[in-house]
Amino acid sequence: MTDIVNGLGRATAYGALGVVLLILGIVLVDLLTPGKLGRQIWEERNRNASVLLSSALLGIGGIVFTSIWTTYDNFGKGLLSTAAFGLLGLVMMAVAFLVVDLVTPGRLGATLVEPEPHPAVWVTASCNLAVSAIVSASIA
Repeated sequence: MTDIVNGLGRATAYGALGVVLLILGIVLVDLLTPGKLGRQIWEERNRNASVLLSSALLGIGGIVFTSIWTTYDNFGKGLLSTAAFGLLGLVMMAVAFLVVDLVTPGRLGATLVEPEPHPAVWVTASCNLAVSAIVSASIA
């Protein structure tokens, strides 16, 4: 019974940390794109914005999963590692976004929230997932 209670406590802590990192991902995408992201997705039904946000959330989720999966035997160290790699993933995704913005015409953030579907969203989403895979691979 103690193992179950201990496991539930750890799952709660990792789950809470994961949710915080996902919220930070939402804030980051919102900062990188003009307008209010929530309004663009839920009220305007903007597909570009939803693909961009979805890729960031999947990327962060992948990093958190990998970090938990390969966690240290020490719970505190594992939790700290998950937070550190999750934050690193967010920073690296933002850097990749800014690099793509530099090497492409126009303002990437504005392009990605246009109401008409734009192929740039798939490039940016792929970049998010690639960065996530790279960070996840570095954890093991």
